[in-house]
Formats: sequence, structure tokens, C-alpha cells
Amino acid sequence: MSFSRIAIHPVLAQRRAREWSQAELARRAGISRTAVSAVEGERLAPSVTAALALAAALECSVEELFGRKTATTAHDQEWAWPPRFEPCRVWEAEVDRRRLLYPVEATSLNAVPHDGLSRRGVFHAAARAPAETTLTLACCDPAAGLLAAEYARSSGFRMLVFPRNGSAALELLQKRRVHVAGIHRSTDRHPERNAQTVRARLGGGHHLLRVARWEEGIALPPDDASRSVKSLVRRPRHWAAREPGAGARECLDEALQGRRLTGRQVNGHAAVAEAVHAGWADAGVCVRLCAEEAGLNFLPMREEELDFCFSSAMRHDPRIQGLIRLLRSRDYRRLIGELPGYDARQTGELATI
Repeated sequence: MSFSRIAIHPVLAQRRAREWSQAELARRAGISRTAVSAVEGERLAPSVTAALALAAALECSVEELFGRKTATTAHDQEWAWPPRFEPCRVWEAEVDRRRLLYPVEATSLNAVPHDGLSRRGVFHAAARAPAETTLTLACCDPAAGLLAAEYARSSGFRMLVFPRNGSAALELLQKRRVHVAGIHRSTDRHPERNAQTVRARLGGGHHLLRVARWEEGIALPPDDASRSVKSLVRRPRHWAAREPGAGARECLDEALQGRRLTGRQVNGHAAVAEAVHAGWADAGVCVRLCAEEAGLNFLPMREEELDFCFSSAMRHDPRIQGLIRLLRSRDYRRLIGELPGYDARQTGELATI
């Protein structure tokens, strides 16, 4: 006589492996025991929120527990922003109950495989694209790649980082194209500017999560020992300038005090430092981390507070909870605090707009 093996639901298998009761899993996931029973018996397809909660409680991916289709078309989904060309590599993420497609960019910050390819409007997905367990972040923090790596290790979720200045990041958040936007407008002179900017751009119903306090200033060639911003800007300089809307561009404009800006525009703090290091720019405004890593001199101008902004509706999403736990962890605060120019004493603090 032959016996066929009866497949059991992955949630049931994971729960039994931990020797938990249905009630215990329900408590850890924050859902009802009846819902757990229905999911295990395949009488209920869980919502995205319930699926993420079960995955977090069981320390698994959503794909391990519930699987997903292996192919779809771009017409069934929505681009977060249009690709510049096709075919192109694509990531997927679930934002506000929509599956969004993201053209792959900034691979130096995102050491994760693409989820598929888009060819002539058809999206050919990989078998296990973790859209529901992906957190999307738009910010200009040069240490965001380190954050993404630690986030994946500690939470089991994936983070995609899209380099954008604060103004552009808030616009993507407003359009519900990303989960989190980075902003660093607050200074000692204007400590509430991050909150004021979010309130003016997005209104209420948002949180600010403190990432770090950092130093922003002027990156200079190793042989330039200038000690005063005023004396520095009086002499003609070829600047590596950030794009309008960036906090570093605002800092440079304040330093120039109406003087004509001569130079070229670059995107990102690291690009500023690289331009000065390569020799085609005489100076540029960036954070201390990038200047020191490029072997440049650094003339500090001001300290700024870097915050992550997200909707209050996301407050209890497991992906956001994983981010909050990471920023509040002792190990990550130590790690950030050891970066040149970063102060982690307030890292993890949460404020409501």
C-alpha cells in the first residue's frame, strides 16, 4: 500500500516547529486565534497587514508562508516613476496596498538582486520577489547602504534606497511612491525646520524618526588648509554644487551670500566629494563622512538633524517597526556614532507631526 504525503500550510508548519499554540501565534502576530486557524486551514487568504504580521512573528518571509505568482505584466501594476529605457531591471514593492515597479538604480547602495525585467511593457518577474516585505526609502544619507544591510540582517525584510534630496524625497512620499523620506533641514538656529517642512508639504498625520545629527560643510583638496568660510568664498572657486532643493545646496547658497556660483551640478554628498577628489572642482558642500572617506579636508559649517518621515498609517506596519527597532538598538547606535561627523545620541527618537 502506498501513502500520499499530505501537504500542510507553511504557517502551520512553522508554528509547530516552534511548539506554539494557535493562541500564542495569534498573540505574537496581533491577530485573532480564529484568523490563525482559518489561514492554516486555507479557509482565509490573509490581508497584506496580517500576512506581514504572521511573517514577522514567525521570522519568515511572506513568500515562504504564502508564495506568489511568478509572472505578471507591467499593465497590471504601476511604475513608481517611468524607466529611462527598456529593457530594464526592476524591483517590486508593496506601497499603500499597491504593487509598484521601480527601475533599478544605485546598485552601490542596494546590494540586492533585481526582481525581474521589463521588456516592451511586459514585466517578467522572478519567482520570489519580496514586494510585501520590502521597505522603500528616499534620502541622501551616504550611510543608507549600511542602514539597508543592517535592516535586512536584523528584520528579515528588504530595504531599497533611492538617492534623493529632501525636497524630492518628500514629494515621492506625498505621491505614495515610497514608504519613508529623509529630510535634514533642522539646525541649531532652526531646530523645528524638519517638522515645519513636513507640516507645510504634507500636513499632519506623519511621524519623524531621528536617524542622526551630522556635520555639513565644505570639502576641500588635501592641500587647501582654509579655516574660514568667509575667506574661502571670497576667492574664485569652481564648485561641485548640489541640485536646487537639496539641503547642501541651501547651505552653499547661504555661504556664497549672493555671489555668483561657478561650477557644475552633481547629485549626492559622495558625488561632491568625488568631484573635489578628482580635481575638476575646487570645493563643494557635503557631510563630513564623504569628505573624510575621500581623503579631503573638511571645513564645518553647521550641524543638521537627519530624520526619516513616514505616514502615521504605517506606524504599526512590521516593516516600519523593524526600522524603529533597528535605530533604537544599542549596536546600531554605536555603529552610526562611530561614523565621522555622525552623532547618535538621539537616534531612534520618534516625534508626531
